[in-house]
Amino acid sequence: MTTPYAPKPTTTRGHTVKIGNLEMYYEEYGVGKPLVLLHGFGGCGQNWRPFTAKLSERHRLLIVDLRGHGYSTNPENRFTHREAASDVFLLLDKLGIGQFSAMGMSSGGMALLHMATSQPERIDSMVLISATSHFPDQARAIFRRASLEKMPQQVQEMYRECAKRGDAQIRQLIAQFKALHENHDDMNFTAQGLSAITTRTLVVHGDRDRFFPVEIPVSIYRSIPDAALWIIPGGDHVPIYDSTVPFTSTALRFLDGPDGK
Repeated sequence: MTTPYAPKPTTTRGHTVKIGNLEMYYEEYGVGKPLVLLHGFGGCGQNWRPFTAKLSERHRLLIVDLRGHGYSTNPENRFTHREAASDVFLLLDKLGIGQFSAMGMSSGGMALLHMATSQPERIDSMVLISATSHFPDQARAIFRRASLEKMPQQVQEMYRECAKRGDAQIRQLIAQFKALHENHDDMNFTAQGLSAITTRTLVVHGDRDRFFPVEIPVSIYRSIPDAALWIIPGGDHVPIYDSTVPFTSTALRFLDGPDGK
């Protein structure tokens, strides 16, 4: 869902690729094994800015603006996590990238669940941050009454900073966010479906997440065969920006595995 962090860009290393009828924007940093970074709903690739310096020391970062977000377009005016996952695979195909690791915040993590269940052999390791297998009633209630004015100030600022096409883009995104409350097909993963994921997976979640209660990440962790679980005490939705949370070092240690590869 939302990610309350959108620092202004300091450098531009952006590229735009035609994916079907979309113009898809991504930025690239560093060298090494590809690491795909997917932001949350209403955000953009800039949400990863606090972590890119350290991550790019060990990986070739591909930081994507999901359909309709940031600089990426969405002429169909429709957002599902399944379609977002397909967009990312098409982008990676155009870039000639076969296997990769990935991290996703909220909606980015949900797109990764679709990716890991549809082409599990391509993702070596992934980190799911505040993702869900399905939308519980408490999340649907937030979706249903969503408006920019009712969002926390930090989230409003993120929407404004990340919506590169201005108010029209913000209105489009809010409408798509509201529409999630009546979608029961897009995020509908069962334990059996998740058990098909072969990717090494780290599930990261705050135990005070207002969208998705802690029982959901525990269930995801138990369903994916090769998974680890990190519950952050007192953490709300996407709790990785807290300076006391050692996110980057923990994520790198997991992504690179016991052999540091």
